[in-house]
Amino acid sequence: MSVVAAEAAVMVPGPRVASDVVEVRTLPDLFVPEASQWLSSSAGRRALDGYSWMQSVHWVAGAGLYQPRRHRSHGPRSFGPTTVRVAQELAVLFPCRPGIEYLMRRTGLSERSVQNHLMILREAGLLAWIVKGTRVRGEQAQASEFALMVPVEFDRALGIRTAGEGTGRRVVGIAESGRELIAALATKAARKLRRPRRKPSKTTPKPVSKAPAGGVQEGARGAAETAVSPGSRCTPMEGGSTGGSSADGTYSPPESKLASGESESTPKKVKAKAAGGRKPKRSLNRIGRRFQLAGELTHRVEWLRGCSVPRIAWVVWEVADAGWTSDEVLAWLEMRGTAERVRRGSGLLAVLLASATTVLDTPAKRTGAVEQWHRAEEARRRHRIERVRAAREQHDGGWQAPASRAVQREVQAAVNQLFTPDPAPVGVEEGQGLLLDGTEQFELGDEELTPLITAMREELAYGRTDLVSAAIETLGADEAARVLGEGLVRRALQLEALARNTSITFGTR
Repeated sequence: MSVVAAEAAVMVPGPRVASDVVEVRTLPDLFVPEASQWLSSSAGRRALDGYSWMQSVHWVAGAGLYQPRRHRSHGPRSFGPTTVRVAQELAVLFPCRPGIEYLMRRTGLSERSVQNHLMILREAGLLAWIVKGTRVRGEQAQASEFALMVPVEFDRALGIRTAGEGTGRRVVGIAESGRELIAALATKAARKLRRPRRKPSKTTPKPVSKAPAGGVQEGARGAAETAVSPGSRCTPMEGGSTGGSSADGTYSPPESKLASGESESTPKKVKAKAAGGRKPKRSLNRIGRRFQLAGELTHRVEWLRGCSVPRIAWVVWEVADAGWTSDEVLAWLEMRGTAERVRRGSGLLAVLLASATTVLDTPAKRTGAVEQWHRAEEARRRHRIERVRAAREQHDGGWQAPASRAVQREVQAAVNQLFTPDPAPVGVEEGQGLLLDGTEQFELGDEELTPLITAMREELAYGRTDLVSAAIETLGADEAARVLGEGLVRRALQLEALARNTSITFGTR
């Protein structure tokens, strides 16, 4: 049994002597089958927060009621500190949707170990499925979501009274005999377990402690702790020291060493921090430089966006190890050129970088390539500015001739026909009459016809042909030419023909 289990097993209450509302008793084996590991079928109640849930986790770890090897022959042997450490990571998640990779990174465990400890928490009644994650090929993986549960055995052992039904039960009281145990579990829930330190190898010499054997004290868990740590920064005082002092062989530093107020035992880190300097950033190793270069390229190169950073890091390993920067890689890609249609960015990048370190084998050559790339970028930028400026001037300026030769010829012919002088009417005098239906003819004098013709000519001057078109539609083209004049009618027909052409617009801007 582990240290955590042994410590909590001592606090499991036995049969109660005094009478109380709820009976506190020793419980049988704790195990939840797979069919009852869902929130809808769980017999426990849902924990309201991670702190109260960790109390039940420490109780299960110390009670020893759950033994994994009773139900299978593989996996962890007990509910120990590692399972408690995994539970601590789950307690801070809300909603509780832990990824296996996240727990591996936080706890330092393998994938199989994380899966085994999650299984232990479910079988102990501390976790229940809400949604079970799925992995479908071609689709995004869905994470599993858990509910933090408090087993019903925990409530019975501590005499906790609840109200409500199902997993939504709430705590309304606790028996007197369970108050001492719940206080101890609260202390444990507030304490965080850390990842155990690695044991020193056999070849590494053990540090020699200056403390005598009498300075070793026995702790609550039986671990030996020295009274004075080897890295103590205490300065022994001259005189007045007891004979049992553990500072054997120490001496007072000379005054010249203490003139600045610093002792010899002051660590270098403290000095650097007192001087106001920041901690130096940890330099990247070879793998880190590859991933850094790959991340910059996926952001700066358009046809590499969306590519896998680890794959790009594998492609650029040679130039990254040679000390290339992202600007130098972009300058090389500018020299090589790219395809118009890119199907697989990582494959194209691998082809383009095939001979990069051979051609640009010195920093001076790479610097020259970067300068040439910058000049090309500046030239392209100026060209884009000039093109936008020309398009804006063309849009804001006057009418521009069409670019097509055929359209230009049609426009020129229409303009020439429009500005051709009207010939004098032959044999037709203005104001001779209006023929409405071919049977009746109404003679119009100069008093009625002259204002009408003047209004038509004013409309034609502004490019409008409403009155003339109405007369042509009513009388016909020949009769309208006889009454109004052949030149007026021909001018109106020309304007209508030009208005139907989409290349010409009459009116003002």
